[in-house]
Amino acid sequence: MPKVTIAQNILAANDTIAGEIQQLLAARGIRTINVMSSPGAGKTTLLERTIERLRGQLGIGVIEGDIETSADAERIEAAGAGTVETVQINTRGACHLEAHMIRAALEEIDLTHISLLVIENIGNLVCPSAWKLGEDMRVVVVSTTEGDDKPAKYPQMFATSQVMIVNKLDLLPYVDYNVEKVKRQALAINPHLRIFEVSCRTGAGLDAWCEWLVNDPPP
Repeated sequence: MPKVTIAQNILAANDTIAGEIQQLLAARGIRTINVMSSPGAGKTTLLERTIERLRGQLGIGVIEGDIETSADAERIEAAGAGTVETVQINTRGACHLEAHMIRAALEEIDLTHISLLVIENIGNLVCPSAWKLGEDMRVVVVSTTEGDDKPAKYPQMFATSQVMIVNKLDLLPYVDYNVEKVKRQALAINPHLRIFEVSCRTGAGLDAWCEWLVNDPPP
């Protein structure tokens, strides 16, 4: 019982900070999305392609979460051609981002011209679902290369997300993956999920995703 109490206290403290972050960003008119997936699903490439399409339409900031290295933040900066505020968080082994990390990262970002803040979480379909970061919306990315049973195996991630992106459609001819099965599983868990099917390599579906970000923003 004491272990449960400790865990609850940690999450409660995290939720308090997350609420403060959300209020701060909302007061500045900044929408925030928390992008999550398993490793290798294509989160960073999705953000690169999104930034390339929305550059000049939205002021974008990105907080990159990784256990080690700044490789992803460097990719995002290159995609933004110097127009995207980017901060790297290295957790040194922790499998998820926490609200206090986001609070610290925000101190390094000039929020003046940002209207969309994207948090790229650690590659993990378990822990990130439990930790609020002050986001307005959660996006879970799945890919055709990782098997079509992810919603069934990791239901909490899909239950707490508002958007699911099915990535790497261009590889469907080469993998055993049933997109309709994934969509059925995900919608059985969360009937309100908004679903986008995309290929970051060919560009298929990316215009619809970007148009939604611009015209149908999170509440």
